[in-house]
Amino acid sequence: MKEFFREFGAFATRGNAIGLAAGVVIGAAFNQVTTALTEDVLTPPVGLLFNGERFSDLSAPIGYGLVITYGHFLQAVFNFVLIMLALFLLVKFFISLERRRTGKASNLDDNPQLDVLLEIRDELRARRS
Repeated sequence: MKEFFREFGAFATRGNAIGLAAGVVIGAAFNQVTTALTEDVLTPPVGLLFNGERFSDLSAPIGYGLVITYGHFLQAVFNFVLIMLALFLLVKFFISLERRRTGKASNLDDNPQLDVLLEIRDELRARRS
């Protein structure tokens, strides 16, 4: 049992585990920000298209007192798209910073495996001709 706790301690203090934990906390905070942005800022104007009804309150009665509340689903999809857009822009920004810092267009330029694959591709093209 002592060995288990020692291994767990080594795992928990490793850089990857700590980075993952920080990422989860930041992700949760980012989710709250994007949810507030979509629910309180972006979707109220969309509600004007639906006669001033709150976007998340949109529903469709299907009979026998049952109602499909599709507004919550649409709100979640809207949040997802907004989060994915923000993550895309964030990753794109960090890639451009890395390119400026290193002065390289990409890491593929120094990859010897890529050179070999390009040679094989060129040889196969030459054989087909």
